[in-house]
Amino acid sequence: MVCGWITRRTANEINMDAQSEKLLAHIIRTARVAALATLRDEAPQVSMVAYVAMADFSLFYILVSRLAQHTMEMQRDKRVALLIAEPDDGRSDPQTLARVSIRASAEMIQNGEPGYTPLKEMYLARFPEAEQLFKLADFNFWRIKPKGGRYVAGFAKAYNITADTLRKVSAR
Repeated sequence: MVCGWITRRTANEINMDAQSEKLLAHIIRTARVAALATLRDEAPQVSMVAYVAMADFSLFYILVSRLAQHTMEMQRDKRVALLIAEPDDGRSDPQTLARVSIRASAEMIQNGEPGYTPLKEMYLARFPEAEQLFKLADFNFWRIKPKGGRYVAGFAKAYNITADTLRKVSAR
């Protein structure tokens, strides 16, 4: 059934064009912040977080204080979402900016876990000013594992995505 420009299809039925794949990979690699959606009192709550992504987009990592509301919310309910968007360039219709919303699960990473040191190095390479946060006992990494989501590459270009889609696009 057609409703406007969106048709009901499964993610497997809609093949993303190469240009849209390249744009998605570019946005994930170049954006430095994401909106993090958590659940607070059974209602959505959104915060801004800095993130790094694994090269294959299979995992995203955020460094947050355990004192922050969003961290307390993730401790109660591991279901989260990230929204990563193309920067606003002043165009007349901002609704045409590309963006990806990723449904995911969150898991805290303990200091000293296997892989912690390379993760810290990767994070500091992207955010050198964060060095001071590692001296504070209340900051921890959280692993964000994508499950699926929705990617809007511009007008009339919307795609359902899966974790496999993200891995495929990472090669672009």
